[in-house]
Order: sequence, then structure tokens, then C-alpha cells
Amino acid sequence: MNYILPLLSVLLGYIIALVLKPKNKTNLKLLLAFSGSFLLSLTVMHLLPEVYADHEHAIGESQSNNAGIFIMLGILFQIILEFFSKGAEHGHVHGKPNMSHIPWLLFISLCIHAFLEGFPVGHDHGKLALGIAIHHLPIAIILTTFFINSNLNKKAIFFFMLTFAVMTPLGTLASDYLTGLDEYHSQITAVVIGILFHISSTIIFESSEGHKFNIAKVSMIVIGIVLAYFL
Repeated sequence: MNYILPLLSVLLGYIIALVLKPKNKTNLKLLLAFSGSFLLSLTVMHLLPEVYADHEHAIGESQSNNAGIFIMLGILFQIILEFFSKGAEHGHVHGKPNMSHIPWLLFISLCIHAFLEGFPVGHDHGKLALGIAIHHLPIAIILTTFFINSNLNKKAIFFFMLTFAVMTPLGTLASDYLTGLDEYHSQITAVVIGILFHISSTIIFESSEGHKFNIAKVSMIVIGIVLAYFL
């Protein structure tokens, strides 16, 4: 399931965008708010305590603050990626009305983001895989819809979304089978925590027009927190 869930969520989002052609932005924003809340809650409640415990056990209590440095590096790295992706990781896509080719900077930055997200999944017993799957579903819908409206070639759209879909499982595969990475597991996870912090918090604060909270949005955020707590 660690491999399948993130893969299927992107493919499902791609199919939903192709078949249903959703136009209700409010529902997508609510789904984004839920996904951001759920992902942030999983990160805070599960990943964060584990990475500090692992880091402290590995190098001693006096240096356990180094985990925080890697988290901040993850936040900084994600900010740099967004210079190229223009915020597609949290549902913001901008571009020309007509595209003749794949936007390669967007493609590469999204793939790097998704690949890194896969690293801690294998050590998290499926909880993070579910969180990333829920996070990727609305992103896949928004991306596919954007590409369709931009008149990008259908084969190019399929190639883009399929590659995006496999990147997180590839990251998990690398984490599971490249034994040399085990030594750096806590550091890599800390970087991913920083990435997830930035992405999920941005989604929460930007999933409504004018950055205003409303009852529906707050309800979705609360549901995300509660579900993450009981996982």
C-alpha cells in the first residue's frame, strides 16, 4: 500500500479531471484545506516526534537540535523549488493560455518534490502514504484541468501525470532498497518534514479567497486533524 496509494491518487485525480471536468473551485479548495490539514497533522503528530527521537538516539541529546536545522533546510529547499514550480505543489498553477510543450521547470521541480516525499513513507507504516495520497489527489485534478485548459497535447498531459504519479513510489523504493541511505534516514526525513510543513501550511492559508476562514473550511481542517490523530 505504501507504493500503491500515492500512485493511484494521482491517476485518480487525472481521470476525475478528464471525465468529470470539475469546475466548482470551492469544492476543490475545501478538499485542498482537508488535505493540507491532514498532512500537517500527520507531520506534527507522527513524523516530527519520531525524527527527533531517532536523531537524539543516534547522535546524543546534546546535538539533537541538528534535526531542526535539517527541517529548516527542507523549508528553504521547498521555497527554492517553488521558484520553478510556481506553487503547483499546493494548487497554484499559472501559465500561458496555449502550451505547445511540457513546462519542464514545473515538471522537474514537481518530480523532485514528489520523489523526496516518498523517502519517509516506508518507515511510517502507511500513515504518511495515505497523507501524501490525499494531498496529491486535488493537486492532480488541478494540474490536469490546467493543462487541458492550456491546450497541452493529451499525450504530454498523460506523460506528465504518469511520471508525477510514480515519483513518490520511486522515492519509497529508493529508501527501502538503497541501504546506504539508512545512515541518513533521520536527516532526510527531517528535510521532508520541512517540505511538508511549508506545503501543508501554505495550502491551509491559501485555500480560500482573500485568506479568509469560513465554517466549511474550518470544518475540513478540524476533520483532517481528528483523522490524523486517530491513525
